[in-house]
Amino acid sequence: MPDKRVRVRFAPSPTGPLHMGGVRTALYNYLFAKKNGGDFILRVEDTDQTRYVPGAEAYVREALEWCGIVPDEGPDYGGDKGPYRQSERKDMYRAYADRLIEAGKAYYAFDTPEELDAMRERLKKAGSSSPQYNAVTRESMRNSLTLSKDETDALMADDAPYVIRFKMPRNEEVRVHDVVRGWVTVHTRQLDDKVLFKSDGMPTYHLANIVDDHTMEISHVIRGEEWLPSAPLHVLLYEAIGWEAPVFAHLPLLLRPDGNGKLSKRDGDRLGFPVFPLNWKDPATGEQSNGYRERGYFPEAFVNMLALLGWNPGTPQEIFSLEGLVEAFTLQRVGKAGAKFDPDKAKWFNQQYLRSKPDQELAAAVAPFAEAAGHRASPEFLAGVCRLMKERASFISELIEDGIYFFRAPEAYDEKTVRKKWKEGTAERMRKLAARFEEDGEYSAESLEKIFKAFLESEELGMGMVLPNLRLLITGKGMGPGMFDIMALLGKEECARRMAVGIEKLEDAAN
Repeated sequence: MPDKRVRVRFAPSPTGPLHMGGVRTALYNYLFAKKNGGDFILRVEDTDQTRYVPGAEAYVREALEWCGIVPDEGPDYGGDKGPYRQSERKDMYRAYADRLIEAGKAYYAFDTPEELDAMRERLKKAGSSSPQYNAVTRESMRNSLTLSKDETDALMADDAPYVIRFKMPRNEEVRVHDVVRGWVTVHTRQLDDKVLFKSDGMPTYHLANIVDDHTMEISHVIRGEEWLPSAPLHVLLYEAIGWEAPVFAHLPLLLRPDGNGKLSKRDGDRLGFPVFPLNWKDPATGEQSNGYRERGYFPEAFVNMLALLGWNPGTPQEIFSLEGLVEAFTLQRVGKAGAKFDPDKAKWFNQQYLRSKPDQELAAAVAPFAEAAGHRASPEFLAGVCRLMKERASFISELIEDGIYFFRAPEAYDEKTVRKKWKEGTAERMRKLAARFEEDGEYSAESLEKIFKAFLESEELGMGMVLPNLRLLITGKGMGPGMFDIMALLGKEECARRMAVGIEKLEDAAN
């Protein structure tokens, strides 16, 4: 449909927190819309009021906004194709159900739950593995196809409970073209007469979905693979009403890290990673689920990671801004196979974004973590900590956790380093080095390194005999960022104090 404006929608049900697979679906819709100068619409499919969870809709909006995937239209976003909640559109659906009945494409079914159960039992006993209400079984059920018009009218006049079912063509092939999967062909004998309108006066997903997509002028339906079995029915419904169907693209599943099955919250709980973008507290049970935001992931890193789970740019490039993803994205490069989620790769993405951020920006982000740990420091000092620590960290919190020695002198010393490096005579050697450092009026990383190398030369010592012990005294650790950068940031007075205290402690422990 070359002349039609690109309009796509993300249509979650407010039944709980938004899974990261749902965020990826929203992301691909957003990228496709922006790439093609189109519109990204948020529609809330809340026709199933029995499964509605308070707070779930607000959670979806907050999650999308955190990711930078902001809808052009939707609840609280405006737009001239609303309302954007299905529950607020329920009055419009009945007219389309009636239209299908008048065209002979749908019918009233008055079967009770007991009659439906009896039908399924008969079919099971006859050897059917999937008993369905379909083109064959409907002929023996209580519906407007088997009842006379008078009988049907009488039941309607008596307010007898009924549903409206789609009249599936008896012996046809349905062909659906999918941008990701190519042509998908299904025979109607494999399909049942789906309920379109429920006895409670609400449409089912199938009817509401195509009516909403048509009236909102949706050009492309980009959704999860789990909806692929519904696509033939939706194509038939479009034809039955006389509408042009949108272009379909069904996205591959997000799989567990081992590739065996769909990624679930249980997998995240078991393996220690989030599957939701934000923290979620279940209003019914009080159960708390972790989110990527609260775990310390940057939204850009989360989005970048998700984009490459099922899509590839055709190049080795892995780091993309949201604008870069818009420019590179095509549906043709979305794969058919499920995409395995790798929690270590997710951390790698976050690490790359952390490293790329300016030290001053990281300092502002790390300040609350420092204060929470009881450490107040100037923005300049925090920026220095971030500069030294960011190459080794994956998360903002680690800049403080792993660099705690920037804020307090070591209280313990790495046992392995002490055992291997702190030998007889080390204490005296380190006192000599401390005295040399005391003479440095500049106390920069460069001047400290120069003094250190001159000391090694004058004492005829190897680097390995002195540098690990210097790190031990200043930080308590066996490894870390450049030692002279650390000392320059801590300052002359603090380093002298740490060396004096550490030498005394380790000398006492050795004796």
